[in-house]
Amino acid sequence: MPYHDENQNQTESRDKRIIEMGQVSLNGSGKSGIHLLSIIGEIEGHENLPSGSKTTKYEHVLPELAYVEDSPEIDGLLLLENSMGGDCSAGLAIAEMIASLSKPTVSLVIGDSHSIGVPLAVAADYSFIVPSGTMVIHPVRMSGTVIGAPQTYDYIKIIQDRIVRFIADHSKIKEERLEELMMETGMLTKDVGTILVGEEAVKEGIICEIGGISQALSRLKELIDKRK
Repeated sequence: MPYHDENQNQTESRDKRIIEMGQVSLNGSGKSGIHLLSIIGEIEGHENLPSGSKTTKYEHVLPELAYVEDSPEIDGLLLLENSMGGDCSAGLAIAEMIASLSKPTVSLVIGDSHSIGVPLAVAADYSFIVPSGTMVIHPVRMSGTVIGAPQTYDYIKIIQDRIVRFIADHSKIKEERLEELMMETGMLTKDVGTILVGEEAVKEGIICEIGGISQALSRLKELIDKRK
């Protein structure tokens, strides 16, 4: 009976983590511990978004990534992403944390990876995108009252350069080509930027391969085995 209670408690704890934070540990084969982290909705930064918004809170994700790095029971990280973007500072902080993990990481874009979601997708050691997945590349924007236009422009340019450099460093696309995609005027209505669908993101060198959950898990297990 105590064994049953322990299993039930573990199941309830797992279900709670999935519901509240989109996180769970996988151990189907019993050989390696894989931690699943989902980046869903808008990346919430230093300001709280409306309660009705679906968000990923970076103050939850950063400690979780530190736990992944420190835990002897976790051998690798699988990142699932379906995000429209969000706070640039928070998104880039999460991406830097993922990129700095010593354990193998694989990302899978299952829907959208827009704006600051792009660095998150490429931060992993290997990346996948489903055939219908989309990535939107566009310049950095800032909302709110602008007091000093030249200063604000310089600040935005610094942020954009950091993002461009990060994406180029963690994928095969060149900075020059990425900036061309950002400033494309013929694709987004009344806006600038580029939409890449599935294979297009692979051809541009941003994502490694087309694939789904089975391919992503298989690749991650391969990376874990090599590390061991």
